Amino acid sequence: MKSPRLCHALLCTCFVAALNLGARVENVRKARPDITIERLDPALDALLPAGTKVEQLADGFEWSEGPVWMPEAGGYLLFSDVPANRVYRWNEAEGVTVFLQPSGYTGGDPTRIQRGMMGANGLARAADGSLLLCQHGDRRIARLTPAGAFVTVAGRWNGEPLNSPNDLAVAPDGAVWFTDPPFGHRGGLKAPGLTLGFSGIYRVTPGGMVTPATRDVPAPNGLGFSPDGRRLYVGNHQRTHACWFVFDVTPDGTLANQREFFDATPLVAQQDFAPDGLKVDPAGNLWACGPTGVLILSPRGRHLGTIRTGVKTANCAFGGADGRTLFITADRYLLRVEVGAAVVGPPIH
Repeated sequence: MKSPRLCHALLCTCFVAALNLGARVENVRKARPDITIERLDPALDALLPAGTKVEQLADGFEWSEGPVWMPEAGGYLLFSDVPANRVYRWNEAEGVTVFLQPSGYTGGDPTRIQRGMMGANGLARAADGSLLLCQHGDRRIARLTPAGAFVTVAGRWNGEPLNSPNDLAVAPDGAVWFTDPPFGHRGGLKAPGLTLGFSGIYRVTPGGMVTPATRDVPAPNGLGFSPDGRRLYVGNHQRTHACWFVFDVTPDGTLANQREFFDATPLVAQQDFAPDGLKVDPAGNLWACGPTGVLILSPRGRHLGTIRTGVKTANCAFGGADGRTLFITADRYLLRVEVGAAVVGPPIH
C-alpha cells in the first residue's frame, strides 16, 4: 500500500500535468544585484555571510504569498497567488508549474470577498504531511486530501463563520494556529456577512476543537512559534502600528503576557507596507516580512539587518535539502537566498 505522503506526491504530479501556467508567469532565473542586504549588526554575518546574493526564480505573479517547503518527491516549494486563486509548485528541475486551482474560492457567493483576495493565502504542512490552506474566498482553514478534496479544519466559531483566515502555523503538539482578520472584505469588520465582530488568533486542537486564543491584536497577520514552542510571534498589519507582538504559550494552549517584540512603524515612511508573513529559524531568529523587505530579528528583538527587496514582500519559508534555503514571495516574484550555517546553530543572542 502506498503511504499517504507518497499518494500526496503523486497527486501533486497529476495536478502539474493537468494544468498550465498563467500567461504572465515565467520561469526567469537570474541574479538580482538590485536586491541588497542591509547589515545593521555584525551578528548578521553568521546568518547571511558577506557576499550573499539573492536569486530570482520566477516572475509574473499577481501577488505571491504563503510559501511552504514539502520534502516529499525530492522536495518542492508550494506557494499561493492570491488574486489568481492558484497554488503554484516549484522545484529545481521543472521551475514553476500550477499545482492547484481553485485554491481558496471554490464556489458560493463571491460578492463578500474582494475580487483580488479570493484565493488561498497562507499555507502550512500539517503534522501528518498534508497541505493546510487559509482559504480567503471560502473563509476557512482547509486540508487537501490525497484524493484532491478539501476538508474543513476550521470554518466557524460559536456558530458564526470566520472572517477570512490569513496565515497559519503548526505548533509542536500538532495544533493549528491561525489569524483571522477581515482582510479582503469591503468595510472591514463591519462588512456585510461578518458577524464575529473581532479579529482573532485561533487554535485548533488535533481533535478539532476551535478556540480563540486572543482578540487583542488589531490586525493579526503572519505568525510563528519559537523553536521550543513556548512563544508565539504575530505581526500586526497596521501602518500606524507596524509591529510584531510576542506571547507566552501556556501549558493549556492559551496565550499570556502579550508584549511588543519589535516596532517597525518608522520604516513605513520608507515603504508603505506593514508586517506580513514570518518564519522563525531553528536558532530562534525571526525572518519577518514587512516594510522594506525581510527583517532579520534576533530572539531578543534586535534588528540585525534586512533583505531589501525593493517591492512589498509578503512571506518567506525555509526549505531545500538542508533547510538553509530561504524562499521569498515578494509581489510578482519568487526569490531565494542561501543562508549561513548559524541558522541551524544555537541562538546568537
